[in-house]
Amino acid sequence: MNLTHHSEPHHARALEALRRQGVVAIVRTKDPDSALANARVLLASGLTVLEVALTTPGALGVITQLRAEATDALIGAGTVTDVAAAAAAIDAGAQFLVSPNMRIDVIALANEHEVASVPGCLTPSEMVDAIDAGATAVKIFPAHLWTPSALAGMLEALSELPCVPTGGVSPQTAPDWIAAGALAVGMGASLTKAADPALQARTLQQAIADVRTS
Repeated sequence: MNLTHHSEPHHARALEALRRQGVVAIVRTKDPDSALANARVLLASGLTVLEVALTTPGALGVITQLRAEATDALIGAGTVTDVAAAAAAIDAGAQFLVSPNMRIDVIALANEHEVASVPGCLTPSEMVDAIDAGATAVKIFPAHLWTPSALAGMLEALSELPCVPTGGVSPQTAPDWIAAGALAVGMGASLTKAADPALQARTLQQAIADVRTS
């Protein structure tokens, strides 16, 4: 597995942010105003790695607005399924691209523009192929088809593989994934639809910090 590209600034910054934060907060709503509102709450709670799903109407404008408002955060685009979507997200200012699938052309375009990429993969072979193609990290998707113990087992053989389990990860199970060796976890509705999203975000961050220091 070739990790030499991880020393490049756009990869190094994203990896450090993911490692420090432990969570990619995913915003997916039915309109841009609610997307902005949800994002602002999560950012204010300390979650500074945030992904706006391109299935959200007006998502590109939301990304541009958040980049202007949250200059210390890492703002990315999610559900980037092809190179056209990747190009549009990059033009809007996305600093990283997250996909449900693995497309070599999307990874290549991201690197051309010095933007991090986190393609979706399900098998170890796909994950290694993605990293070898120049991806920053891999999104294990959907994570509910995996378990933390399965991830830990894979990482015994592929210890340097940076993984972000997403899909089915809850605030209760997120610490288990981190303990198993995940770089970070991706979480959306369990944060944005909580009774108190800010409290949920802060509680999650503390639980992850506790696991990492135990």
